[in-house]
Amino acid sequence: MTVDPVTQAPLKPKPSAGKVVLSFFLTSLFIAVVLVLTAFVLTPTGQTLIGSLSQLFAADSVQLWWYVTRASGIVAFLLLWFSTLLGLSVSSKQLEKLIDRMFTYDFHEFISLLSLAFVLVHIVVLMLDRYLPYNLFQVLVPFISPYRPFWVGIGVLAFYIMVTVTVTFYLRNKIGQKTFRAVHIVSLLGYLGTTLHGLYAGTDSVLPAMKVVYYATGLTVIFMTVYWLVLQAFKKAEAKQKQPVSNPGYRRHAGQRP
Repeated sequence: MTVDPVTQAPLKPKPSAGKVVLSFFLTSLFIAVVLVLTAFVLTPTGQTLIGSLSQLFAADSVQLWWYVTRASGIVAFLLLWFSTLLGLSVSSKQLEKLIDRMFTYDFHEFISLLSLAFVLVHIVVLMLDRYLPYNLFQVLVPFISPYRPFWVGIGVLAFYIMVTVTVTFYLRNKIGQKTFRAVHIVSLLGYLGTTLHGLYAGTDSVLPAMKVVYYATGLTVIFMTVYWLVLQAFKKAEAKQKQPVSNPGYRRHAGQRP
């Protein structure tokens, strides 16, 4: 039985030919539906329908996009915090007695992807906002934002760290266990950058409720990080104690060659 070097759990079997064909069919169907809907939107009927929906849901108002970008940013932060806690729990093996390690690892991967999806919503809606619209260059390049460029730039760098960490989920067998763990340790910087971005660039950070959220989540991550570091220190000390000690003097005394 092949074991994953990272999770120490049995590797998932390779998908069968039927599953591969089904996945390809569903992907092709999704692309076809998107193309058909795009073509429909460009027609006069589609434009009329979009106008009616915009009036129905007030989608043409400035406040709507502002609420969406704020909400998506907060949800992305909470998901990233939860993903960080799960990652530290997996490394510390805290949940093994309660939940299967492979499930915890897969759930951690899913939450990371979901957090990244909400970050993308946050970015796209910023470019649709009428009050302070961003262009693609301002979104992707750090420290050139028209609004609080330093702290927004920190958020952009944190986003790139999130993308890098998420990609390594699919490359762990190629890059090796040491590189995989090193990249995931760097993910703590991504969480820190996201927290600073929310505190100093988020307009909701002045609210007492959001301050409680940022400080409470930050303290839990600090606690879990310290716990993980102490656990690693104990493991290294235990490994050193188990190593055999070479004593040439004792061997000479026993009549053996050093």
